[in-house]
Amino acid sequence: MTISRFWLGCIFVLIIGVVLTKTGLSPYLFFAGYVVLQYVVLATAWNILGGYAGYVNLGVAGFFGIGVYSTVILSRFGSAPVPLAIIFAAVIAGLGGLGMGYLTLRLRGVFFSIATLALTIVLQTLILNWEMVGGARGVTIVVPAQTTFFSHYIHWLFVCVLFLSILAVGTARWIQAEWIGRGLAAIRDDESAAECAGVPTLRLKLLATVLSGSLMGAVGALYPFYVGFVDPQSAFSLVLAVNTLAMPLVGGIRDWRGPVLGAAILGTTQVVTGVTSLSAISQLIIGGLLVTFVVLAPNGLMGVFGPKRETAAKWPQLKTASRRTSS
Repeated sequence: MTISRFWLGCIFVLIIGVVLTKTGLSPYLFFAGYVVLQYVVLATAWNILGGYAGYVNLGVAGFFGIGVYSTVILSRFGSAPVPLAIIFAAVIAGLGGLGMGYLTLRLRGVFFSIATLALTIVLQTLILNWEMVGGARGVTIVVPAQTTFFSHYIHWLFVCVLFLSILAVGTARWIQAEWIGRGLAAIRDDESAAECAGVPTLRLKLLATVLSGSLMGAVGALYPFYVGFVDPQSAFSLVLAVNTLAMPLVGGIRDWRGPVLGAAILGTTQVVTGVTSLSAISQLIIGGLLVTFVVLAPNGLMGVFGPKRETAAKWPQLKTASRRTSS
């Protein structure tokens, strides 16, 4: 069995990330790198459902918050090792995605988006009134100064989020290359025609929702270790959801490289403006970039510079099915 160049490159990037933690670089660089890589995971996860299938999910903060408070719950029963917190959060968020999918995926368009946003508000309200996890007061997570293999705890978190970003990008790339991706693209182009052509639309949408939610929850599990204190406002942040939605739109939603590119551009912009005199207008700058790309490059950077693909070429029967439906 041969390993593709993509996965060899991913292994190389992971090794480079580990080596960088041993070079004595400023911890701030790893704090900043963590933010960008967190957005890579979130944007890529969102794109699995929002980009490939065309279902605009506004519940990003809900899945992220599930991951955050999964770690908080584990911490109530003793120390929560990071790998265990990631796995636990991914499972809980995946189950949440499955439940959300059964409730909302029969809706389409703006109705689906509003329903996902409403579920996020419901989750936030639940956490606000749950004293076990701190309620409205929030909760502090004790983070050790160092770990066995790393001199600073941020080094360990940086490696973990780098691994999750590789996992998310690899998952999105695999979906796009397989029949699952072609089925989701058919749903995005014309769901009724896809059903007529025999595409299992509901199962594919549920699968996309579960995978998307699991990845968002997994990266959310690291957030309490990163900040040391969480409350419902930070865990279910609307700004986080808007930024996550903007990144695939800037990079391109029809290719797995689009969210990565968008996260690199907007995430880096947010980090740079956050530590300069432009911090007060960082969201304005990001909003301006989003509007610029939507107007000048509606398909994102990958739509301008990436390869051109036609869904109908891979699903030729859809055109026939669509004509039969219209007739």
